Amino acid sequence: MEDKALLGYYEAIEQASEDMLQAARDGDWDRVVKLEGACAVLISQLKHAAASRDLEPEEARRKSKIMQRILLNDAQIRNLAEPWLEDLDRLLAGSPKMVH
Repeated sequence: MEDKALLGYYEAIEQASEDMLQAARDGDWDRVVKLEGACAVLISQLKHAAASRDLEPEEARRKSKIMQRILLNDAQIRNLAEPWLEDLDRLLAGSPKMVH
């Protein structure tokens, strides 16, 4: 039962990464940032939960497949973000510094 709860964290992180990818595809970078924060909380909770127990071999295989999907989502998000970040860099580099 506890292992299923542990896998639930991985599944929740995977869902959040899928939501982040969709938000990135939509160009909704504010939502991407919010979901990234939610992921950070889930990862912290996962680390705490995983410290006290191990997964059985079948659960470990499921975890591995989930992690592969999360990494694929992350790579796609990065690919979508790169042009946006380059545009932001160009914009900031061309803007004079404001004095307050």
